[in-house]
Amino acid sequence: MPRSDPDRSAVLPVQTAVDGVLDLHAFRPQEVPDLVREYLHACRAARVTEIRIIHGKGKGVLRETVHALLRREPMVRNFRLAHDRGGWGATLVDIYPPGASLPTTHRPPPPKVPVSEQVPGWYRLLQRVFGKR
Repeated sequence: MPRSDPDRSAVLPVQTAVDGVLDLHAFRPQEVPDLVREYLHACRAARVTEIRIIHGKGKGVLRETVHALLRREPMVRNFRLAHDRGGWGATLVDIYPPGASLPTTHRPPPPKVPVSEQVPGWYRLLQRVFGKR
């Protein structure tokens, strides 16, 4: 009987069904960006347009990483925090179906903040109180 090599089975990819739910708890933070991108593409190919990404609550670092990635991804139509079941530990994502053309400019750039509003609020308050002499 041939011996099985435990190291060899560790590097083979595991095939799973694409059901629209991605739980990130089992992954390292550096794996998340590539994983989310690949899962979005797999869902689109499987015609799954509503996706739930479970990132957990915690301090919000992983949530912000996922949201930043979703903002840049052209196939993402919309995303929002899930306020059902587990609360804000998950993000609901809507993607464009496979036949739809993707927008060339996904989202407009954020509006420029005037220089007067770039200084902290307490500094503006001091300027009003003491004025410029």
